[in-house]
Amino acid sequence: MRIAIVEDERLFRDVLRKACTMELGHEVVGEAGTGREALQVVPAALPDLLLLDIHLPDMDGLDVLRVLRRKRALLRTLLISSYFDEYTLCRIEQAAVQGFIDKSTNTVAELGLAIRAIEGGSTYFPSPFTEARRAHSRNPMAFDKILTDREQVVLSLIGEPLSDAEIAAQLNLSPETIEKHRFNIMRKLGLRSRAESARFARRCGLTRPAARRHFSAVN
Repeated sequence: MRIAIVEDERLFRDVLRKACTMELGHEVVGEAGTGREALQVVPAALPDLLLLDIHLPDMDGLDVLRVLRRKRALLRTLLISSYFDEYTLCRIEQAAVQGFIDKSTNTVAELGLAIRAIEGGSTYFPSPFTEARRAHSRNPMAFDKILTDREQVVLSLIGEPLSDAEIAAQLNLSPETIEKHRFNIMRKLGLRSRAESARFARRCGLTRPAARRHFSAVN
């Protein structure tokens, strides 16, 4: 297959290239280390498969994918991440990609299995991902099931931690509106304090720059 690699860590990008070409027999037709570079390189390379890091230094990887799919809707994508949490799981599910590799736990052999599966028209998600997905689907209290998009925005900022006034200024809302959102969040999640809310946001992975960029477009 013709493969494009978008990965900001130069050493790991070299590992991916060598694994794809020397060990797996594919052709790497384009490489990028940032999201903006990917938006130029990938459309020109016309890859059969995109290996895409979710967390890039200048853009969120899934935002990059959305832009690329405006030009090529059926672009097959294998996502790569250095960490995996509930928020990442939800975003991967929504992205409708063909596979996921965890840089922290998966091996080059598993990368090969993923690429072969996608090449054959299937998908590849490692067992920890599928187990987490099943647990998430069975959990009626999963944050994305009971919080609105706006409440998820607010919760992500509570985890910074930011005050109600600071969150209000960032979202162009009144402090009273933020306070109402905060109490609704605590009620829905069974949280007793602002500190508990902040810990919940961090544990789920909501409090990351990628999360804030993703939610910034929510009205």
